[in-house]
Amino acid sequence: MVSLSGNLLYVAFILYLIATVFFAGSIKDKKGKQLEKGPNKWAKIGVFLTILGFVANVGYFITRWIAAGHAPVSNLFEFTTFFGMCLVGAFIIIYFIYKTPVLGVFALPVAILLIAYASMFPKEISPLIPALQSDWLHIHVTTAAAGQAILAISFAAGLIYLVKSLDQTKATKSNFWLEAIMYGLVCTLGFIIMTTVFSSMGYKAEFNYIDKFDQEAQIEYAMPAIIGPNEWELLTDDKFEPLLAMPGIINAKKLNTVIWSIAAGSILYLLLRLVLRKRIGAALQPLTKHINLDLVDEIGYRSVLIGFPVFTLGALVFAMIWAQIAWTRFWGWDPKEVWALITFLFYAAYLHLRLSKGWHGEKSAWLAVIGFIIIMFNLVAVNLVIAGLHSYAG
Repeated sequence: MVSLSGNLLYVAFILYLIATVFFAGSIKDKKGKQLEKGPNKWAKIGVFLTILGFVANVGYFITRWIAAGHAPVSNLFEFTTFFGMCLVGAFIIIYFIYKTPVLGVFALPVAILLIAYASMFPKEISPLIPALQSDWLHIHVTTAAAGQAILAISFAAGLIYLVKSLDQTKATKSNFWLEAIMYGLVCTLGFIIMTTVFSSMGYKAEFNYIDKFDQEAQIEYAMPAIIGPNEWELLTDDKFEPLLAMPGIINAKKLNTVIWSIAAGSILYLLLRLVLRKRIGAALQPLTKHINLDLVDEIGYRSVLIGFPVFTLGALVFAMIWAQIAWTRFWGWDPKEVWALITFLFYAAYLHLRLSKGWHGEKSAWLAVIGFIIIMFNLVAVNLVIAGLHSYAG
């Protein structure tokens, strides 16, 4: 059952990848009339493949649930794949409402990156720890992920708006920050590539080191150690020795991973710039040629309008109920709780500024993009770096 589950996820990943190509092909239609007369055959094939991929993704979720005996959202691999599945589900619904193929070119790659990112974490099924043995696991985590996935559609719509509306011929601050976002996405791809390469090589290096409590401990690196732990001693023969050691208060292993990801992402970004001979944002702009900016703005706004209450229920209301049951308090300023609150306040501010201050168009698009960055910080940094009661998620 576990093998079947993994194969279904792989099939979904491949189908999403192919569907993205078809959506891009629908936009490059020379006549460019699909927006006026409805999706062309390329877009129809793209959405058909997306639905097939989503069915396979749901199949992965169900079969893994059967194999595990509980909802497969208890660790980062399971949660992130579920997040990606919900994002695709939200895209399919919105696509059939607005019939906008270009949304697939921006939304599906985000889901693909999420699933690829998830695959870098341990995939083994393990028994739930006592804190997670509750029906609220299904209710709280799945609802929070669904809310974040719907909000992620607003990020895709905001990105489309910015790529379309910004004058890419000028070196402006807006173009700089848009390109910085593209660079961040490429670095995520760099992390996936480097992790995959070293994992396929079976690279492992073990160290003895002195931790922040001045106690001897061991750590295993899955990438060559450019940054080593405090007072390290390499235990594995014929492995790369660190160039620099970090004090015990710094997680050297995670910092080392970040450095490899940025290095790989930077090289990949430079190669893309050499091939494209322009900024990535400028290269993507032709894909948005026939896009109605008001329509994209509406998609972004409605995604937040729907995703915000779903996220609020899952990440705050249901979370506080479960916290009261598990830890006998509704709120404890745990890092995960704090960042869930920050996300809630940010999107509340988004709706306030849009409805009361008239922040439509470019301002609204930037808010949607920043909101997704906050969500990803919560997913990556808070889960992996900041210690707290939710650390088991890593």
